[in-house]
Amino acid sequence: MSAEAERGTAGFLVWRLSMKWRVAVDRAVGPLGLTHAQYALMASLYGMSRSGLRPSQRRLADHTGLEALYVSKLARALEAAGLVARTRDPDDPRAMQLSLTEEGRDVTRRAIRVVQGLLDQLLEPLGGQDGPRARQFTRDLATLLDAPLDPTTENDEEQS
Repeated sequence: MSAEAERGTAGFLVWRLSMKWRVAVDRAVGPLGLTHAQYALMASLYGMSRSGLRPSQRRLADHTGLEALYVSKLARALEAAGLVARTRDPDDPRAMQLSLTEEGRDVTRRAIRVVQGLLDQLLEPLGGQDGPRARQFTRDLATLLDAPLDPTTENDEEQS
């Protein structure tokens, strides 16, 4: 571990790890014509569709943690590239449902294989994806993702 990392706060290390991951995924899926954000949307859509879901843009935004407006922008770009189909939700005419095209499924499957290779590399120091340390790390990350963060609470207390 670098001296900088040893002195870093948890927030700094989370930021650095997220940037390291984003850059690595961007480089890995770039040859497939994707960005990290597009990959995140398509891989999530792929997984949800395998579970029988045809999510709205809003549901996909909630699932990925991306802003709804950004998901809309990504979906339009992926639609223009022939990778995603956007259709009106029959139950809510204001909502757009997303699905992968055949080409989108093919690109997504290839991208998932590439990103799984990166994940293998990332988690190797923890004993690999199936190792007990990696499983605990995954549980810890899930715990942190479930923890509520409300930046207005801290600001309100400081202003009182």
